[in-house]
Parts: sequence; C-alpha cells; structure tokens
Amino acid sequence: MENKSKTVESNQTGIHDRLEETVRKHLSHPYLRPEAAHTKLAFDKVLALLSTCERPLILDACCGVGDSSRLLAAKYPGHWVVGIDKSANRLDRERAEDSPENLILMRADLNDFYRLAVVAGWQPERHYILYPNPWPKAAHLARRWHGAPVFPDIIKLGGRLELRSNWKLYLEEFQAALKIAGHAGKLEVFEPAVYLTPFEKKYHQSGQQLWKLQANF
Repeated sequence: MENKSKTVESNQTGIHDRLEETVRKHLSHPYLRPEAAHTKLAFDKVLALLSTCERPLILDACCGVGDSSRLLAAKYPGHWVVGIDKSANRLDRERAEDSPENLILMRADLNDFYRLAVVAGWQPERHYILYPNPWPKAAHLARRWHGAPVFPDIIKLGGRLELRSNWKLYLEEFQAALKIAGHAGKLEVFEPAVYLTPFEKKYHQSGQQLWKLQANF
C-alpha cells in the first residue's frame, strides 16, 4: 500500500493508572476557567443561525477540514449539523460556497464551547468526536477528552455519542471514564462503508484496524 501510516506509539500498555482519580476529580469540581471571548462570540453566531430554523441538532466536534460535517449534513438534511474546530486555517481553507444549507462550520475552543452549549440547554441528537488518536503519551492524559476538566459537560449534552479511532486504548479509556460517570459505552471494531474523515481513510487504507465507541445518554 502507498503512503502507509504509522501505528500509534505510546508508553502506556493499559488504561492510565490515574484515570479514575482524574475523572472523579472533574466530576466533583466544576470547570471554572472563564470562556474565551472569541469562543463566546462564535457560540452566539451559531445560536443566531440555529434560531432561523428549528431542527434537531448534530454536533461534530474536532471536525478538522469539515469533511465529516458535510457528509453528515448530506445524510441528515432535516438536521442542523454544527462542525467545530479550533483551527481557523483548516476551516477557512475548506469552506465551500456550495456547502449544504443545514451545515454550520465554526472556529472555537471546544473546552469553552461545550460549557456554553450545556448552559444554553443544548441536547444534540447525535454527537461525534472523530479525531482519532490525540495525545498518546501517558503524561498527556489531561489533554484527552476523558481526562480533561470539560469531560462532565460532554456527558451532560446527552444524545448519542460516537468516537472513532485507530488507537483502541484511547477508546478503552473513554469507555472506562464513562463507566466511572455511571454510563455504559459499546466499543467495537468497524469497517467504514463511507469514510467520514481523512483519518479514517488514511489509516484504513494502511491496513490498520478501526474502532468505534458509542454511548446513549
């Protein structure tokens, strides 16, 4: 195969030994960092767009260049699909004039955006986190979503949550974090019929196994 991608390398051999301590700390203590002004402004812009038409909501977190958001918008034309990524360069580079009318792509810090969404009472029908293998070093637990202070707010949004990755341990940890928080998650191998992200395509075509984790709240 051409351009074969490397597998994830980590100094962890199993679920992080501080995962439970970390998750319980975040469940017990609200995340009090003030939201960034640029994310508050972005959130208000999204709210204004959503108010123009009442539809069920799909949230595509860490959407990168927006490929997954566009595919989801086409698949669910009766829903709003909101794709959020922290990189303006990625979104601006890929923003197309012919994007579906039910698609909103916005630059924002999800650590703040999630909390604003909870306060606003968002209840997305579906919630995707498709970025595949963030922060594989053990020292980076706090940079993974399930080790971050915003993890309780991710859960509070409810709906059907789906994560995908080529790094099984990342999803095993997220599944364990859900269990600590009182929720069940189903982890399984999957073979994509359609690639939602460039990551899925790259890793799958390199012969790597893909995994998905789903939870219903």
